[in-house]
Amino acid sequence: MLKHIGRHGDRKVAILFREVPGEDHMCLVIYPDTLPTHIHNSIMGTLESAPGQAATNLSEVLHRNLLPDGRPQLEALHKEGMIKKVPTAQIIVTPTLQSSVKLDELNKIIREMESGEQALKRLQDIDKNSGYVDPAQKRKAEAEYKRSQEKTQNSTPVPALDASQNSALDDQSIAVNLLAQAKRMEVDARGMINEAARMKKDAQRLFPSVDAGAPLENRPTKVTEPSKRGRPAKASKEQAEPTNAVQ
Repeated sequence: MLKHIGRHGDRKVAILFREVPGEDHMCLVIYPDTLPTHIHNSIMGTLESAPGQAATNLSEVLHRNLLPDGRPQLEALHKEGMIKKVPTAQIIVTPTLQSSVKLDELNKIIREMESGEQALKRLQDIDKNSGYVDPAQKRKAEAEYKRSQEKTQNSTPVPALDASQNSALDDQSIAVNLLAQAKRMEVDARGMINEAARMKKDAQRLFPSVDAGAPLENRPTKVTEPSKRGRPAKASKEQAEPTNAVQ
């Protein structure tokens, strides 16, 4: 099946723009059967070409190709008044021989596909975690979000210190800049302290007896000796029966 071809009622149309900018419920089409022969053959040749079938909108390739008289195809169609604006809900597109869909529904599907990469990645992550978000990733994302929110709410951009050619920076300007930098550093420090507290709690959950202040090499390590498998050895006869010492 050819791309960019549909029907408006019982009339064949070639879809130049699937959506009109600012009016996504409208599209721009031409009626190939009503075109003069020399224009019809040239337009359909462009539509059926590899670039025409690969284009998102037919108008993209019509703008680059010329009619036999040397005029750009899209410009000639516009100047001749052959382009018509039609509601997308009235255009029927047949992607395959066995299926047909209204253009407005097709546009919605295409938009979802174009913007669906992030959604697909999220679905893959959910599937990988059996429907649950990895707790470590969730905590990390929450901490990063909180830090970004604190920076957005509490910090203001520090104005650049710039003296004009005829004046020097005064003490007030320098003081204002230093104060703004100090406030920004305070916000960053609070964020790091909160993150450190969260990491300490995670460490306690993983190993309750851990001592955060002790160096790693001095911390006690519990070593469990592997148990020996098999049946216990039988005691020897000499061990089982006490011997009478002869004086």
